[in-house]
Amino acid sequence: MFSFRELLSPKPRYIWARVRILHKTKKAILVYNGQKIWIPKSQIYGIRLRKNVFEIYVREGVVG
Repeated sequence: MFSFRELLSPKPRYIWARVRILHKTKKAILVYNGQKIWIPKSQIYGIRLRKNVFEIYVREGVVG
């Protein structure tokens, strides 16, 4: 069901992004998925290892 509320303020979409973890600090993780990006840990909602590849659960648009 669609509603006008969802059209005006849609919920943020989250995705599992395949990345290579290069470096980790207390506050952020440096990942590579075609380009190097520092992602704050506060924006990462999950990390999993699937078929020997790390995937992070982030908002759509955080990882290029």
